[in-house]
Amino acid sequence: MDGIEVETLANPELSDPVFIEGLPGVGHVGKLAAEHLLDEFDGELVRRIYTDDFPPQVSIDDEGVAELTHAEIHAVDADGTDLLVLTGDHQAQSNAGHYRLADAFLDVAEEFGVSRVFALGGVPTGELIEEYTVIGAVTESDQLADLEDAGVEFREDEPAGGIVGVSGLLLGLGKRRAIPAACLMGETSGYLVDPKSARAVLEVMQTAIGFEVNFDSMEERAEEMEEVVSKIQEMQGQQSGMPSDDDLRYIG
Repeated sequence: MDGIEVETLANPELSDPVFIEGLPGVGHVGKLAAEHLLDEFDGELVRRIYTDDFPPQVSIDDEGVAELTHAEIHAVDADGTDLLVLTGDHQAQSNAGHYRLADAFLDVAEEFGVSRVFALGGVPTGELIEEYTVIGAVTESDQLADLEDAGVEFREDEPAGGIVGVSGLLLGLGKRRAIPAACLMGETSGYLVDPKSARAVLEVMQTAIGFEVNFDSMEERAEEMEEVVSKIQEMQGQQSGMPSDDDLRYIG
């Protein structure tokens, strides 16, 4: 394999689809959100994207069948709103690979005539959270008002250091293609898989785009994670050597 290969599986007719990216990142927030959409709504796999910038490995399904590592784009009908949902198990392993992949994703988005792009992710706080806030970034100032009405906060110089990986490049490269793009980032501790942060991001997005999604299965995952958190806190109380919230602030 040399560079990137995009496999076409279907070309459905879509009406002003919204492109949603949910690749792995901090707290797996974006990935959890994207996969929840695929679980809750009818969808069709339309593209597989392969690249030699993914880790050199295969995934194994429940029947023991191997598949080369790749990203997937699904066409999803969300209550009459067309979505293109990107997800996968890995991001690129190099700076150049991030750029190539982001361009490939935007090529597919343009093929389907997307109206806007949402990149989903998490922003680390280094401590456990009770009230989840969604922080945003956009490519054009005229996007701010609608997203603020949906519950997004825009903070000066946050996230610190900018947005890295595909999520950031979808905004930067999308702007160069005149595709309106926004990044929605749920606050998360940064050291646990965080379904509650993913739900906060989805709640904002469904308001901004105009669909409704059921959160029952995500709530079950959140309860499971709360049990894990409770055990960690119990261990912290019993073992003075366990890290405190302040000790974990560097993680992200």
